[in-house]
Amino acid sequence: MAKKRPQTKGKQPQLTDGQVPVVGAREPCPCGSGRRYKACHGRAAAHAVTELVHRPFEGLPGEGDWVALRELVPAATVELPLKGGLPDGVPSVSLATVLPMAWPALRRDDGSVLLGLQNDTASGDISRDLADTLQRALTAEPGSPVQARRAPADGPRLQDVLDADGAFEPIVHAGFEFWVPDSENASTEVSASLERANAAAIPTVKLSGVDSAYWCETPEKNHLRWVMPHPEEQLLDALARLHAAGTSSLGEGTRLVGSFRAHGLTVPVWDLPSGMGAEDIEKPAAEFAERLAAALAVDAPLTPEERRARGGLTNRQVTLS
Repeated sequence: MAKKRPQTKGKQPQLTDGQVPVVGAREPCPCGSGRRYKACHGRAAAHAVTELVHRPFEGLPGEGDWVALRELVPAATVELPLKGGLPDGVPSVSLATVLPMAWPALRRDDGSVLLGLQNDTASGDISRDLADTLQRALTAEPGSPVQARRAPADGPRLQDVLDADGAFEPIVHAGFEFWVPDSENASTEVSASLERANAAAIPTVKLSGVDSAYWCETPEKNHLRWVMPHPEEQLLDALARLHAAGTSSLGEGTRLVGSFRAHGLTVPVWDLPSGMGAEDIEKPAAEFAERLAAALAVDAPLTPEERRARGGLTNRQVTLS
């Protein structure tokens, strides 16, 4: 039996990472290494898709409000300015907390676009996923929703497609009637989705005197949830100083009960009496902001009492994302 001749492979030019095209996971890597794509450059591509971006909204105007609308606010919209302006045939682009049937985006009959924020995303970078959905919505047929997909790992992020100089001014709604211009003539499917969403919505109001603070009403008590931009360790130290000094509340019957951690930012939460409305908390919140600014400026080590207060706050912290 004749011996098999050893097969030789011709040398292939080595490509840089930016030149390697995407192929099937089990196919030879186009870089010429001789390994399968999934064990070579595909590994880095997969990692880029799944790697969690700690602060996906960092660098956008209103980062705290992006976090609040993603995690805390039931019904709200914000007009989004695009770099270079709106394309022809698109009169407006708006962010919405939720859309009917959890659509990622919707291009309305008039060509305007609604981008849903509170949807599951396919990768670890919410900003990239949303930017991909937005770009597809801009070219979708009017009157059609945009379906979810995994965004390309090298695709643009919101920071690349939104105008960084534009304002981010959320409008909080009592319900989801903003979904359709004429809710009375909506389809049966949309009407049913609208009814379910309205029934589950918690009454929420954005405070006007401080940034990214939202009052909400629940059957047992009311709350203030305040998304803050300060570094977490510095903020917890400052809150601990105020808590130890007895100045962390927002007035009689209120109490700082802990905080959320969401998308790289910290969200302190206060319990409020059920009779305290959003307008009642405006002045106490503004006064607290002044006390917090002073506490943030202190760089002395925490006292034993302040360390105990900090430990209590840390133990009551819940991570949302």
